[in-house]
Amino acid sequence: MRQELFITRHRQEWADFTQWLDARAAKPRRARADRNWRGLPDEDVPVAYRRLCQQLALARRRGYSPQLVAQLQALMQRGHNAMYRPPLPHWRRAFEFFLADFPCLVRAEAGVMRASLLLFLLPLLASFVAVQVKPELIHALMSPQQIAQMESMYAVAANKLGRESGTDWMMFGYYIFNNISIGLRTYASGLLAGIGPVLAVAFNGVMIGMVASHLQNAGLGDPFWRFVAAHSAFELSAIVIAGGAGLRLSLALLVPGRRRRVDALVEDGRRGARLCLGVFAMLLMAAFIEAFWSSIGWLPASVKFGVAGALWLLVALWLWRGGKDRNAR
Repeated sequence: MRQELFITRHRQEWADFTQWLDARAAKPRRARADRNWRGLPDEDVPVAYRRLCQQLALARRRGYSPQLVAQLQALMQRGHNAMYRPPLPHWRRAFEFFLADFPCLVRAEAGVMRASLLLFLLPLLASFVAVQVKPELIHALMSPQQIAQMESMYAVAANKLGRESGTDWMMFGYYIFNNISIGLRTYASGLLAGIGPVLAVAFNGVMIGMVASHLQNAGLGDPFWRFVAAHSAFELSAIVIAGGAGLRLSLALLVPGRRRRVDALVEDGRRGARLCLGVFAMLLMAAFIEAFWSSIGWLPASVKFGVAGALWLLVALWLWRGGKDRNAR
């Protein structure tokens, strides 16, 4: 075949492949979310690449011009770099998961997340109002010794807010263990046929609502709110997400649909495990803020509430907009 005819026959293929490389090869995840793309489909790229390799081999064997061979060689090399690029390093994959993939997963499970939010908020508000009306209800939840201990943690004379003793690092370790154990128990309770996550999330709402209401009645509302305002952005959001993951696990157990129950548990369990990774990171962040920032008692309330507002806004924007440029997987 003459070179001119060879070029005429394959020119459009090379142009399509070049257009795909220019538009989509640099940022493939963002490119997959672009629904307006009308060029070479991504699923056809491997076939186009193999055809290009064959055409390069033919051009060499038939002795076509060095310019044409060099052009095809360069195009083939660009395709090779796009097709066989090395995987991202572990730290970057972890960063991208937390920054983008995790919010996508949360939004993909919007139904169970809303249910978990209601299960948490309604008991919290109801118990807060109930203790405001009948302060003695706090004794149904805590013993007098526990109440006195809790009040001493938020007393004006307390050296550190929200704790009796211990260094920041010691309390950081304690908060990690305590927060993460709550999150994992809430998720794992999904195996109790729906009852577990409902009780776990609702109990956390009741506990927080009654404690907050009692401290407000006792005149300790200011130190209490200054202590919890910042780290609660991550901590409470993580509890709600863990509850949603637990509810998803319960649905796989109770309503597997057309899937076998064991297949539904394995599939939804994997999604829940990925959600738990994000919950773990959120609770780690909450523990850090709680240990090193929330306990500072000398900062004015305006500063602490300002930082808390910024953190709540950051968490809301992250869960709402994070990973919008890619598909939830």
